[in-house]
Amino acid sequence: MQSQGGSSSAGKLCPTGIQGLDEVLGGGLPCHRFYLVEGDPGVGKTTLALQFLLEGARAGEKCLYITLSESKEEIEQVARSHGFSLDALQIIELSALEAEMGTKKQNTLFHPSEVELQDTVEILKNHVDRIQPTRVAFDSLSELRLMAEMTLRYRRQLLAFKQFLMGKQCTVLLLDDLSHSETGDAQVQSIAHGVISLEKKDCEYGGEQRRLRIRKLRGQPFRGGSHDFTIAHGGLRVFPRLVAAAHNTGYADKTLKTGVSDLDQLLGGGLDAGTSNLLIGPAGTSKTTLALQCAYHAASHGGKVLFFTFDETSRIICRRAAKIGLDIRPFLESGAIVLRKVDPAEIGPGQFAHDIKGAIEKDQTEIVVIDSLNGYLAAMGDERVLSLHLHELLTYLSHQGVATILTLTQSGLIGAMQSPVDLTYLADTVVLLRFFEAAGAVKKAISVMKKRSDNHETTIREFRVDSQGLRIGEPLSQFRGVLTGVPTFEGEVANMLKSRG
Repeated sequence: MQSQGGSSSAGKLCPTGIQGLDEVLGGGLPCHRFYLVEGDPGVGKTTLALQFLLEGARAGEKCLYITLSESKEEIEQVARSHGFSLDALQIIELSALEAEMGTKKQNTLFHPSEVELQDTVEILKNHVDRIQPTRVAFDSLSELRLMAEMTLRYRRQLLAFKQFLMGKQCTVLLLDDLSHSETGDAQVQSIAHGVISLEKKDCEYGGEQRRLRIRKLRGQPFRGGSHDFTIAHGGLRVFPRLVAAAHNTGYADKTLKTGVSDLDQLLGGGLDAGTSNLLIGPAGTSKTTLALQCAYHAASHGGKVLFFTFDETSRIICRRAAKIGLDIRPFLESGAIVLRKVDPAEIGPGQFAHDIKGAIEKDQTEIVVIDSLNGYLAAMGDERVLSLHLHELLTYLSHQGVATILTLTQSGLIGAMQSPVDLTYLADTVVLLRFFEAAGAVKKAISVMKKRSDNHETTIREFRVDSQGLRIGEPLSQFRGVLTGVPTFEGEVANMLKSRG
């Protein structure tokens, strides 16, 4: 949370009507103040302003939209695309102002740009006097900047306009498309009560990622940092940055069984509530199957499971579960297991964390599965901050008493393995899966490398998945080389798991 000096107008706030933004702002914008909304063209400034005005109109306020860069018809078209009706708003466009200015006599004693700017501001003041709005959106500052030509003249007119509107008890949004610079207008930022910055990042593949940042907000606590947002039918939707420390509710200690006694023994009793558990290994070592086994057992004993799959469709997940004797369809129908397919090309990390938080608050979830972190990394788009995002998410889930299961696929099948990112230090439990060779056949080995919350078995065991489920074999005492990535078995084949009929 951040705040900057100053005081709000009697502490009264103006809700924006934008889902998530009021949470970021600490309740809304302090009323009767000047705010700058800046961002490149197409980032969502006009939509944000329209939602702000429409929220005021729903509360019975008079609201005014002044457009100098677009026509009234264009503004109405934007509104229609979101299902908005602008009947409750007053809209003034540049062409109407120019018609009014054309009726005035030209004053040859002053520079034409100065006369045009003064006339425009005076006409705007007249409209404000006539309408008496409490919320005003001004789109955009670029036109005023062009009229002024000189920085000093531009700043003076803005200050005069600000004093006039503040005297009329208006809450004002000034939209700026940053056409004059890449860093924003310091002239406006210095006199504005708050600055909201919108950014759009074009990805190499998939949809663009949009982020919102509150750069300044005097006298009002707000949530700092970048917040993902989307624009769809209905307008902007902001996903506040997750702050785990604000959601430390406490929980009772509990150990969740996996449904496979030998696996529970290997794990030192099972999975502990409030812990993160990483299943790591190459592709094909049954990481998803292990996660499904834990989810199925929890749901069959009255628990709630939230299963996010980045790599496979829901249909394939259900078919895979059925082939090993785990029919999860009844649990999907009852809501005991919520299975969600995540498209990493269409969702940002902030939205993903927000979706998890919303689901946790709605249901008493016991287990959250993220399959896999490779897909999560793709959704991040920037692995440098992956560990920070994941740390905050796992800490939040831990505070809620949720056991989190994460899968991570390492590159390669045999030999030295490499992970796209090292996240083992974040996990409370690390389960390592490997292939090995015995009697001319490819088999699988499982071992628990780390468990913070309790003691665990340090042996390496064979495991096998068939139509009757998952089996864990006896410790492979003559198994060597697992940590090199090329494990070999030197024991008796008679001790290996046999196929079941």
